[in-house]
Amino acid sequence: MDSDDSIQRIERDLRATLLPMLVTRDSLEDVNETTGNQFQQPDWQVAMWALAYSLIILVSVTGNVTVIWIILAHRRMRTVTNYFIVNLAFSDVSMATFNTLFNFVYALHNDWYFGLGYCRFQNFFPITAMFSSIYSMAAIAVDRYMAIIHPLKPRLSSTSTKVVIAVIWIVAVLLAFPQCYYSVTRFYYPRTVCMVDWPDNYGGTHQLSYQFAVILLIYLLPLLVMLVTYSLVGQTLWGSKIPGEASDHYHSQITAKRKVAKMMVVVVVTFALCWLPYHIYFILGSINRDIYKQQYIQQVYLSIFWFAMSSTMYNPIIYCCLNQRFRAGFRHAFSWCPFIKMSEEDKMELQHTHTFRVTMTQSLAMDSQRN
Repeated sequence: MDSDDSIQRIERDLRATLLPMLVTRDSLEDVNETTGNQFQQPDWQVAMWALAYSLIILVSVTGNVTVIWIILAHRRMRTVTNYFIVNLAFSDVSMATFNTLFNFVYALHNDWYFGLGYCRFQNFFPITAMFSSIYSMAAIAVDRYMAIIHPLKPRLSSTSTKVVIAVIWIVAVLLAFPQCYYSVTRFYYPRTVCMVDWPDNYGGTHQLSYQFAVILLIYLLPLLVMLVTYSLVGQTLWGSKIPGEASDHYHSQITAKRKVAKMMVVVVVTFALCWLPYHIYFILGSINRDIYKQQYIQQVYLSIFWFAMSSTMYNPIIYCCLNQRFRAGFRHAFSWCPFIKMSEEDKMELQHTHTFRVTMTQSLAMDSQRN
């Protein structure tokens, strides 16, 4: 195999991964004459990117760990929806901890320092965590749909919820397995690269089928499910007026359901917007490989990757801003700070349970009485 063919194979293989490693023909054609690294950035630029990515890790880990503690430490918070939120928070904090930092370091200089084992894990885990995150959101959407549209039908029990979460993770592992199986590390002087070495050429059946299947399964399909379910939920909750003679419990129940639905819609929209540029980037790259040869592609990729990874830090902020119980839980968790005070109302939000059940049948009965 001559030098030109070798360069073409390197370029092809590096682009066969869901995380392109920014190697181009121009960067390799003089490989025997240079000891430098064209991906080396000025110190000030590295510092700025390091600060930006550190913010994601700090906020995501602190916020999501606190969310998990709020739910598991307070009996009132242990609902079906919140168990899925725990799974979502766990996926996000795992992504921030095990993926964000290492991919950032790799994208800075396009030099893999962490060995074959972590290369396999690094290509495997992001898809697993993304699948778990978005299908936790989809499960919440379906649960909200059943609770509001079909309130008389049986709801998921605590055990059933845990089984659904386990199934989500099993399917996620199976979907991500090819990324792990075909991952390799190769040394191309003066760098080591981590890539997914698909059996056929870049743009072949294996790579393209897998890439579009992943985009369909971890982005388009669950978003479609959530669009339909939340549209129906919104039509039910906001499309009809609350009867004037309805009880206070009914009013508070509908208000609470509206707040939960609004909060989860914000979570879903935030996730969709953060990951949209990421998926567009790889779709365009599959259509036109020259995108990866552009002069500023490294900065573009770092920006897109930051925006995608930032999705892991927004949810705790959304919960705190839009949900009174989570807000009380955050005040409890950070009550050691001198400027944060926990009120008696906050304690009651976390400790006391109001048990009442109002069905949509009552609403229909009230409507018929008015007519």
